Amino acid sequence: MERLLQSVKIDINDKIYIKDPESSDLGKRIIKQSILMIYEMGFESFTFKKLGTKIKSNESSIYRYFENKHKLLLYLTSWYWGWLEYQLVFSTNGISNAEEKLRKAIEIVTKSTEEDSAFSHINEVMLNNIVINEYSKSYLTKEVDTENKEGYFVIYKRLVNRISDMIAAVDENYTYPSSLASTILEGSLHQHFLKNHFKSLTNCHKSTSPTEYFIDLTFNSLNQNTHG
Repeated sequence: MERLLQSVKIDINDKIYIKDPESSDLGKRIIKQSILMIYEMGFESFTFKKLGTKIKSNESSIYRYFENKHKLLLYLTSWYWGWLEYQLVFSTNGISNAEEKLRKAIEIVTKSTEEDSAFSHINEVMLNNIVINEYSKSYLTKEVDTENKEGYFVIYKRLVNRISDMIAAVDENYTYPSSLASTILEGSLHQHFLKNHFKSLTNCHKSTSPTEYFIDLTFNSLNQNTHG
């Protein structure tokens, strides 16, 4: 997979940015450093002024790439979902058995993230942590419907639809494939958050991963539907 991903470019909706950060060294530095800073200080404390100081560039130069930090967060989370989608597609493409394919898909989207050397300017482990802690801030806004119409969340929605299709392939009579797919994807973030911060509210810990939980939840739901 590593060789395949080295030739991959994650396509982000060009309405999210003013200038493609992948197109220049400065843009890549903006992405790399913003991930480090948001990971360390949180999205609320992060500012373009602090970022400019870190990368030794004028704050105005960052605004040539992104209108505001909300758009930057949308870019980072979109990149993460695109990266995850490529992993899911490559890992499941050769699997013909529908149940095995779904199990692998659930594993890919719920497991703990490992750093991917194919993208040297992006630390996927830190970015995964940002998505777990900050992703909801990208859509819990007054502008969410407008931004949805503009296609800002298209990669995330496409990933949910891929999983939904795999659920339907296992059981075409299951009534809630999209609901279950979005529960797996969004619920995984929540379970990782609980595991890190509210340990008494989850059964996921060192010996039981969110992956095991969502595989159990999914196939129990499908089995109940089959035998019910």
